[in-house]
Amino acid sequence: MAALASSAQGKSPNLLVRLLARPTAAAGLIVITLVVLAAIFAPLLTPHSPSQLSIVNRLTAPNSQFWLGTDELGRDILTRVLYAGQTSLSVAFSVVIVSSLIGIVLGLVAGFFRRADAPVSRVIDAMMAFPDILLAIALVAALGASAFNVVLALGIVYAPRMARVVRASTLVIRELPYVEAARALAVPTPVILVRHVLRNVTSPLLVQGTFIFAQAILAEAGLSFLGVGISPDIPTWGTMISAGRQFMNSASWLLFYPGLAIVITVLALQLLGDGLRDLLDPRLAKDI
Repeated sequence: MAALASSAQGKSPNLLVRLLARPTAAAGLIVITLVVLAAIFAPLLTPHSPSQLSIVNRLTAPNSQFWLGTDELGRDILTRVLYAGQTSLSVAFSVVIVSSLIGIVLGLVAGFFRRADAPVSRVIDAMMAFPDILLAIALVAALGASAFNVVLALGIVYAPRMARVVRASTLVIRELPYVEAARALAVPTPVILVRHVLRNVTSPLLVQGTFIFAQAILAEAGLSFLGVGISPDIPTWGTMISAGRQFMNSASWLLFYPGLAIVITVLALQLLGDGLRDLLDPRLAKDI
């Protein structure tokens, strides 16, 4: 773990260059950047409004006016896919933040304080024993269907994964000489945790965060598809697929394009996460 920290610190200025040197990781980074930019600048990329109705043009197949067709209310699919990306990406990013905050606290407590390790680890194992989507459905059902509750539920679901990464790293770091020296000098424990422990687990947290980002997009889409996620009035990739499934045979583009957006985004995040893992883990970097 010391080698991991020194490698990340010593080579961090060239991380982007080294990442772009790997074709798959570079492709993932470029694609996810384009997806994010398309979502951010959606109002500039399409002349339509995501809520603009046109019954005359309902269920219109892709053509020169509506590049990706229209839905059952005549709304432009391209516009809704772009605007839905804003919500889906925002929710997934918020899930990463919430799961990281909860996971860091649990991981540091379990890894640094020996007496707390057993009970906290049992809680983490118990949470991971449930399938992610079932636990998320139960939490959203208990909290209520809203964007905030979806973020909170998925943040709780994925927090144990972050906690296990932080705990494993903390168990190694707490035995290193510089941590023992800080203890001997009576450095306050919170300072040791933040300055000496937390800063040395950023690399594995970054890698895990990219994977959770991808999984959160899929989970949000699954919850919305099942009708227990974000309100159908708010366009997300999941709600678009859910609304279009009744027209699967007559207007397949209603499902295809939001589904394609999910596939492209998740695949790009997975490629980016694999590239970061290979570069930030010195054991794998030796083979590169």
